[in-house]
Amino acid sequence: MPKEKIKKSIFVVHEHHASNLHWDLRLSMDGVLKSWAVPKEPPLEPGVRRLAIQVEDHALDYADFEGTIPEGEYGAGEVKIWDKGTYSLESRHEDKMVMTLSGRKLKGAYVLLRFRPEKEKNMWLFFKRK
Repeated sequence: MPKEKIKKSIFVVHEHHASNLHWDLRLSMDGVLKSWAVPKEPPLEPGVRRLAIQVEDHALDYADFEGTIPEGEYGAGEVKIWDKGTYSLESRHEDKMVMTLSGRKLKGAYVLLRFRPEKEKNMWLFFKRK
């Protein structure tokens, strides 16, 4: 993808109190919310890398969801919006995405980098660029 900036899109990070507390990073892209489960709080400072496991896409209207997923359903537990804002995608390749996030908490240049793409298609690193 050329260096030109793509129009701003929305992102949301859900704090998800399921069987294990995690955060769900969601980026509006290709008509859906592309989603990654992040086991530890998303990085606010450069130098902190977080595992991000790509999970199933969600509908765009899920960006506003807060509430409780009932026991017995997949993802059961409390979900609340931890951060939300817009982002500009600077580059998008099969194994790397660079974006500028403009949220309440996440601000600045961030990278999603596929971890060992030849073996683990859904494992990524998520970090704030220096």
